[in-house]
Amino acid sequence: MRREGSGGGGGSGGGGGGGAMADGVLKKVLLSYAYVAIWIFLSFSVIVYNKYILDPKMYGWPFPISLTMIHMTFCSSLAFLLVRVLRLVAPPTSPPMTRHFYVSSVVPIGALYSLSLWFSNSAYIYLSVSFIQMLKALMPVAVYSIGIFFKKESFKTASMLNMLSISFGVAIAAYGEARFDVTGVVLQLGAVAFEATRLVLIQILLTSKGISLNPITSLYYVAPCCLAFLLVPWSVVEFPVLRARLATAAFRPDFLIFGTNSLCAFALNLAVFLLVGKTSALTMNVAGVVKDWLLIAFSWSVIRDTVTMINLFGYGIAFLGVGYYNHVKLQALKAKEAQKKATQADEESGKLLEQIDSGGIRKSESQD
Repeated sequence: MRREGSGGGGGSGGGGGGGAMADGVLKKVLLSYAYVAIWIFLSFSVIVYNKYILDPKMYGWPFPISLTMIHMTFCSSLAFLLVRVLRLVAPPTSPPMTRHFYVSSVVPIGALYSLSLWFSNSAYIYLSVSFIQMLKALMPVAVYSIGIFFKKESFKTASMLNMLSISFGVAIAAYGEARFDVTGVVLQLGAVAFEATRLVLIQILLTSKGISLNPITSLYYVAPCCLAFLLVPWSVVEFPVLRARLATAAFRPDFLIFGTNSLCAFALNLAVFLLVGKTSALTMNVAGVVKDWLLIAFSWSVIRDTVTMINLFGYGIAFLGVGYYNHVKLQALKAKEAQKKATQADEESGKLLEQIDSGGIRKSESQD
């Protein structure tokens, strides 16, 4: 009877352990969904907020470089506060961030980031939110092409056909765009090219050297560099016009709007840190596809941008291509993790055999 009782107790204990494990898995899944939801909300908010500020038919602030500089000033100030003053985030120490390393590795990334932000914000003046998201579907194409150029990707016929399908879908979406503007398209395509080059250079200049920067330390190092690069075009393109506008009493920036907009931009960087740190960069790519569809729906239903059936058909083709791209990346990641686990298992088996062999030798020696 006691054995039955103890067996029953063991069974309930096992069930309790299984229940605790199931609760832990459920909690992890719910947290992952929460990180995804926070990132989508903040990314959605920043895009719509920037569109509201820059669009001539809305708030009408036609100074994208100035807006980007405000973001960089706000983000770099908060990053400096968190890293140097409050010391809540530690900068990387191995390898150390020397002046030579900063100039050779961080400065090029900062220059590309400033160009990407400048061009992407400028595109909101000319294009609808929905069409901009459709053009952003070309990001995998740009990353793959530039990766081949820098020899970070190997040419594969299947991958190139997938890239061509994405490009074909975006071309159809562009053909059906009601508010097609050549200047806006050139600016957005330039932003995609600069951003893709920046992502590849991060792999070449930082990841390959063992430096991993979270969004806070990235802003700490990169934002002041961006600000410095943006000063040059700003002083030539926007400053004379902005000074003339500010001289009139009717033109005054709303500090509440720009302050909350900058805060959203900084919070988005924190959300990226949470999402990538707690899940993976691939999860963010998949969540980005969901965000793009939400933005297209919002642009059509709330902002009242025209979205044609040709738009949706073309973007649908591009969406399938991007989905396949993410699927291939996921399979490659799983294969890499499986290979890593197999290597670790082989190493542990080798150590165990060495211990057995050394134990057998010691035993035979003691018998002699």
